[in-house]
Amino acid sequence: MYEHYLTFAGKNSRDFNVWISGGGTFNAPARDSELITVPGRNGDLYLDNGRYENITVTYPAFITRRFQTNVEAFRDFLLAQIGYKRLEDTYHPDEFRLAMYSGGFDAEPTARNLAGSFDVSFNCKPQRYLKSGEQAITYTANGNIFNPTLYASKPLIRAYGTGTVTINGVTVQITAANQYTDIDCELMDAFKGATNCNGNIVLTNGEFPTIAPGLNAISKSGITTLEITPRWWRL
Repeated sequence: MYEHYLTFAGKNSRDFNVWISGGGTFNAPARDSELITVPGRNGDLYLDNGRYENITVTYPAFITRRFQTNVEAFRDFLLAQIGYKRLEDTYHPDEFRLAMYSGGFDAEPTARNLAGSFDVSFNCKPQRYLKSGEQAITYTANGNIFNPTLYASKPLIRAYGTGTVTINGVTVQITAANQYTDIDCELMDAFKGATNCNGNIVLTNGEFPTIAPGLNAISKSGITTLEITPRWWRL
C-alpha cells in the first residue's frame, strides 16, 4: 500500500515507519541574477552571478502506526543532523541531493495518536547529482568523456605520477606526487588523504577543469593512469 520513502544521512525513513509523498520534489532552483537600473538608459541591465541558489524541498510525510514512538524517534534523528548530508528518495532513484534539515517540526496526529502527518523540509544545494556520475572512469591512454547533461560538471580527478592532465583544453600540471594526487575541481583543492598537495599543481590561467555538456577530450602526459569521477548533475 505504501511505497515511497526517503533516505537521509544514511538512515531510511522506513525505519521509523515514515512514508512520503513526492509532490515537492519536482521543483527547480532559481538562478542567482539581478536586474540593474541605470539612470538615463532604457531597460534594465542583467547581471548573472554564475550560480544557482539553494532550494527548499518539502516532503508531505505520514506515519500509520505507533505514531508517538515513531514520530519522536524520527524528529530526534532529523534534529541531530548538522550540515549537508546525502538525501535520496524513491521518486528519483537515480539521483541524490546534498541537503540540510531545515529545522522545526509540526506534526498532526489523528485521534488517539495512532497515526499522523507532517511535512519534512530540507534546505538543498541546487544540484540533483546523478548516481551514474559517482562511478570513476579509468584512462590509461588519451580518450574522451561524454557529459549527458546540460550542465558543466566539476570532477574529482585522481592522477598517478607526475605530468599534465588536460580536459577540454584546460591543463593541470602535477610537479610532485607520492604515488597519486587527488584534484577536486569543485572544492578547488589538491590532496592525498589528509596531505595538502596544492603546492604541487600548476593550473592553466588558475582554472580547474570542468566537463562541458557533450563530448570532451581527455589527454595526459607523464601521468600513468587517470581516474575521473565526473559528478554529473542536473536541476
